[in-house]
Amino acid sequence: MVFANGSRAGGLTLGAAAVIAAAAWTPAQAQQTISLTAVDGYPPRALQVKTFIEFFIPETAKRLKADGDKYRIKWNQAWSGQIVKVRHVLTGMQKGLGDIGVVTSVFHQDKVPMQAVAYVAPFITSDPVLLSRTVDELAEEFPEMKKAWEKYNQVLLTSFSVIDSYQMFFNKKITRIEEFKGLKIAGAGINMRYLTGTGATPVIGSMVNYYSQFKTGAIDGSMLWTDAAVAFKLVDSGAKYMLRAEIGTANSKALTMNMDTYKKLPQAVRKVIHEVSYAYRDYTAKAAIADSDRAYANFKKKGGEVIDMSEEARAAWIKSMPNIGKDWAQGLDKDGLPGTKLLAAFMDKMRAAKQPIVRQWDKE
Repeated sequence: MVFANGSRAGGLTLGAAAVIAAAAWTPAQAQQTISLTAVDGYPPRALQVKTFIEFFIPETAKRLKADGDKYRIKWNQAWSGQIVKVRHVLTGMQKGLGDIGVVTSVFHQDKVPMQAVAYVAPFITSDPVLLSRTVDELAEEFPEMKKAWEKYNQVLLTSFSVIDSYQMFFNKKITRIEEFKGLKIAGAGINMRYLTGTGATPVIGSMVNYYSQFKTGAIDGSMLWTDAAVAFKLVDSGAKYMLRAEIGTANSKALTMNMDTYKKLPQAVRKVIHEVSYAYRDYTAKAAIADSDRAYANFKKKGGEVIDMSEEARAAWIKSMPNIGKDWAQGLDKDGLPGTKLLAAFMDKMRAAKQPIVRQWDKE
C-alpha cells in the first residue's frame, strides 16, 4: 500500500498511521490518495475478477466520494498471474505481494478448513446468493473461521460463490456413475471425494489447465460449472458432453486483505471496504445466476451436448457416497474446531431456506 506522497505504508510509524487515520477533515485539506494492489491468478474473464473490475472498484470510489470525498483509491490491478499464480494468492498476500485479493479457498483446506463446509454437504443448493450469505453468517457465529485467516496475516472480508451448480464434463457421453469407472476426472480437490467408490481416478487440477489436459488426454472428465466451462473453451478441447447432475454450489472464493495494509487504512476506508465486499459478494453471486442460462445456451451453441442425469441416477450417486460431511466434521472436532456444530448450523440454515435436500449430512 502506497500513500499519495509515494512512501509505502509499511514505512510509517504506528503514530503516523494513527494521525493519518484520525486526522480531522477540513475543506482546505487535499484529498488523500491510497494505492492498493489487487491480485488474483485468474484472468479477467473469470467471474470474480470480472465483477471486481466492473463493480468493486467503481462502487468503492462511489461510496468514498459520498462519504465526503476525503480519500481516493488508486488501483494496481494484477490479474492472470502477473504477481501470484492461481494456487499462490494466499501465500502471496501473506507476504504482502498484494493488498487485497481473491483467494480460491478450495485449494487451501489445510489452512482454512472451515471454509469447506458447503463442499462437504453437496447436492444441497444451487442458489449462490443464499450460499454466500449463509457462509458469511457462519463466519460471524463461528469466530474460528476468521481466526484461521488471521494466522496467514489476512482479514477475511467475505466468502462467496461464483458457481450456479457444479456439473460433470466429459469427452464422451456419460449418463450415470457406473460409467465413471476407469476415467480420469479432474477437480479442485475436496470435491474429488464425491467420486469415492465410482472407480474413477481423481486428478487434482484447476480450470485454467483443463483445456490442455483434455486436449492431451491427461483427463477424461472434469467437475466444473457451465459458465467456467464456456469461458475456458472446454468444448473446443473435446469435452463437449455435459452430465447435468446439479451437484450444487459452494463458496470456492474468499476476498481477503493483507492485515498490515488493513491496519494502516483510515477507519472510513475500512468501513467502505467492508460494505462494498458484501455488496460485491451479492453482485457476483447474482451474476453467476444470471450467467447460467446464457452459459447453457452458449455451451450448446458451441457444439456441446447436455445430458440430464435422471433423478434415479442422481439419487443413487448421492446415497452411494460415504458421509463426507460427518467425516469432515469429526476430523475438525479432533483438531479442536467446532466441525460438528458448524455442519449442523449450515444444514439448519439450508433446511430453514427450504432447499431440496436429498441427504441430511449432519444427522446420519
